[in-house]
Amino acid sequence: MMKKYIIGILIFLVIIGVIGAALWYHFRKEPEKLNKLRLYGNIDMREVHLAFNASERVEQLLAEEGDRVEKGRLLACLETVRLKLAVKAGEANVKAQQQIVNKLVSGSRKEEIKKAYAQVDAAVKRLHNSEITFRRLKALAAEKLTSRQKADDAEARMDVERAELKAQQENLNLVLAGPRKEDIDTAKARLEMFEAELDIARQNLADTRLYAPSDGVIRNRILEKGDMASPQRPVFTMSLLNPVWVRAYVAETNLGKLYPGMKAIVTTDSYPDKTYDGWVGYISPSAEFTPKSIQTSEIRTQLVYQIRVMVGNPQNELRLGMPATIIIFLDQSVSQTNNTSVSSCPENNEL
Repeated sequence: MMKKYIIGILIFLVIIGVIGAALWYHFRKEPEKLNKLRLYGNIDMREVHLAFNASERVEQLLAEEGDRVEKGRLLACLETVRLKLAVKAGEANVKAQQQIVNKLVSGSRKEEIKKAYAQVDAAVKRLHNSEITFRRLKALAAEKLTSRQKADDAEARMDVERAELKAQQENLNLVLAGPRKEDIDTAKARLEMFEAELDIARQNLADTRLYAPSDGVIRNRILEKGDMASPQRPVFTMSLLNPVWVRAYVAETNLGKLYPGMKAIVTTDSYPDKTYDGWVGYISPSAEFTPKSIQTSEIRTQLVYQIRVMVGNPQNELRLGMPATIIIFLDQSVSQTNNTSVSSCPENNEL
């Protein structure tokens, strides 16, 4: 009898212990559930389609699929024969026009001024001689010692010499004044046009070199040597390695607990003992149905919101499509979040 009583007490104590352990586990985990949000998703990253800003045949490809490239690395080259000739022609046009501008700005040379003065002196002397001849013939014609026609011809020559003198004096004034300001401005404007055309030709030549815009991995090599490249035909597809993000989905009941900039921890099955620092970079403004590729405990037709948790990837350990787990602690203050700044394109103050 005593033995049954002891066994009953032991069973009762075991039951009490199990219930106590269950309650302890429940109340210990409950605050943790309320304090953090666990999400599941896949690694995603941006891709860049690299194309030449020129239309020519591909001369050389310097990268293969799978190559990890750094920002500024030369990836491919185009043929440059015609573009080099265009640069050479542009340089010749600029040089020739520069000489014209220099000539106009320098004004008249000393030799040109001396020549203009000499032409005026010669015209004065011719006019003086014509006047003497006319007076003599006029006097002789009055005494009927010569014909009146000769006197009229002498008068006509005198008028012509007078007009020639006036023309030479005007030419001297032009030589002394130098080129017109409008002519100089026109020549300078034409020089600027040739210089702009030369800059375009040089830029077209520079565009025959394709460089990596940032660090990444070459995923696809689309064109080969001899193919015709153009701005509409990419040569490579490159994946950007850092940062990457985890694409996940959150139910509407948890949407109000998240905001951009919240810190997060990301783990993967490939590196279970390693954590990656992240932050909430994007929250979709519209709801959608849960994608079939996402396994959750909710009904698949439940509306969810897409979020992106940005993750640093300096060691290139996070790959496209890799499953990942996100842990977001919900007791963060706004001051603890990452402040992301928005940069703008540089302004062109020259235009």
